[in-house]
Amino acid sequence: MLSIIICTYNREPYIFNTLSRIANNDFPAEQYEIVLVNNNSTDTTEEECNRFSRQYPQVNFRYFIESAQGLSFARNRGIKEATGEILLFLDDDSFIKEKYLAHLVHQLEKHPDAMAFGGKITPLFETGIAPKWLCKWTYSWVSAINKGNQVVLFTGKSYPIGANMGFRKECIQECGDFNTQLGRTKKNLLAGEEKDLFHRVKEKNYKIYYFPDIEVEHVIPPTRTTKEYIIKMGKGVGISEQLRCRKLGKQALYVRYFSEIIKWGVSLLLWFYYGIQGKFLIGNMLILFRWHVSKGLLEKISTF
Repeated sequence: MLSIIICTYNREPYIFNTLSRIANNDFPAEQYEIVLVNNNSTDTTEEECNRFSRQYPQVNFRYFIESAQGLSFARNRGIKEATGEILLFLDDDSFIKEKYLAHLVHQLEKHPDAMAFGGKITPLFETGIAPKWLCKWTYSWVSAINKGNQVVLFTGKSYPIGANMGFRKECIQECGDFNTQLGRTKKNLLAGEEKDLFHRVKEKNYKIYYFPDIEVEHVIPPTRTTKEYIIKMGKGVGISEQLRCRKLGKQALYVRYFSEIIKWGVSLLLWFYYGIQGKFLIGNMLILFRWHVSKGLLEKISTF
């Protein structure tokens, strides 16, 4: 059984489409369940979910409300309620391709050592136009990933992105669930809960695969491409990294400080590189993002 876990918060324009893309997949309905966790939405998300349930009665659709606010709380609730041996996480605004589920099952059968996995994520800009600052180094800012068209392993510091990722249940049982001190809460752009979990998976020497044929389109509204959003995201990343490393101990935090110095060196080199090409916006946004990551990393936080 495949458990598709979707955590949602105020996504009324997208959630029905997200769910219907799953239901319209070329895959037997009895072989999967959808576990929908509503994290205290205040819009018409619940009505949209009810509409989906009425329109697709053949789908095993299970609906829950998680009162503890935060993405990590919602994801952990999804893990608790899931009955499948494969736990697939999709964002509430990501749309899977029609062969997605069949491809996923095929890849997992072909790679029984895959304890965790991720796939291709293509940004779907609502304006129809990619932001001018988008480049190889900023692709992840829009939760996008493309490691090519071949099956490869996530190695080093690379790992899947939450809009399209999954685990075998035994992997979660061995490595633990999501850290509830990390992850987004309403409009707070904290992050790091995925990195934290995948770090534990790699510590167990479990393999994490990239499957190129499990692809999703991820909606990116105009608000996620603004300078203000990048500033907020950068600070959220910095604070999240501080929280994650402090939990691991002082040595981990000092290593992260040193890593930030290296990242600054790379960012400045890239600023010169794009400046020579006349692509000042890309270089400036890289510096802006790095500046606010550093601020978040060094910010004094009273509680952990």
